[in-house]
Amino acid sequence: MSNEVSDRLKQNAEKIMRMWEKRARDEVGASTHQNSLVLQNSLPLYLNQLVDQLSNRIVRTSARITADEVESTRIGKLHGHERAGYADYSMSQLIFEYQLLRQVIFQVLEEEAPLGVQDRDIIIGSIEQAVNDAATQFSETLRDIQELFMVTLTHDLRNPINVVKMGTQLILRRLERGDTHMDVAARMLGAINRLDSMIQNLLDASRVRAGQSLKIEFEECDFQMLVQEVVEDLSFTYGERFVVICDSEITSYCSRKEIRRVIENLAINAVKYGAPSTPITVTVQQTETQISLTIHNEGNPIALDAQSILFQQFRRTISAEEQTGWGLGLFLAKNITEAHQGTLEVESAEGKGTSFIINLPKVLL
Repeated sequence: MSNEVSDRLKQNAEKIMRMWEKRARDEVGASTHQNSLVLQNSLPLYLNQLVDQLSNRIVRTSARITADEVESTRIGKLHGHERAGYADYSMSQLIFEYQLLRQVIFQVLEEEAPLGVQDRDIIIGSIEQAVNDAATQFSETLRDIQELFMVTLTHDLRNPINVVKMGTQLILRRLERGDTHMDVAARMLGAINRLDSMIQNLLDASRVRAGQSLKIEFEECDFQMLVQEVVEDLSFTYGERFVVICDSEITSYCSRKEIRRVIENLAINAVKYGAPSTPITVTVQQTETQISLTIHNEGNPIALDAQSILFQQFRRTISAEEQTGWGLGLFLAKNITEAHQGTLEVESAEGKGTSFIINLPKVLL
């Protein structure tokens, strides 16, 4: 480390920032709309930190080294957080800013004399760490902004959807059987319910991504009755395709609302991707300690490589790319099942169709 290089950097800090800003405005598209103070923001703090790193006047105790690392990380994250707040900035532009800064620092410092190997290594290492800290924070901040937007948007959509839903239900009640408009109203209600489900899926996926647990209220549940209710509702929309095979008197401790969502998700999934007009079989069995629910559809199998991404959020298999939805149904079904201390698996093979198998404990531990 060289005090001479440290002093040279301190004396030329303003010059470095002016040169860097000019290059940034010429070469980084997002910088065009920012004023000087906003554009430079935390970078002068970074240069001050680098001045200290290059100096050998500072006694570098373990406590001082730790404090310097914490401060360096804070400054890098500050820069990343600021850039994520501007709609025009991308990750590549953020990284390019630091590349320009490194070039300008070397250009200015080597105007008087070449830099030593150790000083160059310190500068390069410092820049690389700053890029890493800024990029990490940029990604985290951008994710938080997107999550906030998603939660706000989906929350605001619920009220108008509920109004339309209640109005459609009222129309259905007043229509007489055989009325030609009844089928239209029923389809409208089905579409509204699907939209409502998609919005709820977005909200729940946002909570899971934020590290929050789903809000689940457990109660004693007549599992046989729950399955029958779900199938009756689905048959109203999708026709008499569902076959229920169910042991009698199955009681569990679960969230009726959330397990209903899981069954609906898997059953609708079977309608979408199963062979048309073939039966969809819902089988419920029990042992002394466990309930097993299997939803089976005929049709082309799910490829092995596709099975590995089925339960990931926003991921779709090739066969599912043209279907409506967010790609969240199976992701949430798995999370809800696991919140009940259960498992969700898939079995799919040529000539055997596809089965989604839920195993739930009768009593939660």
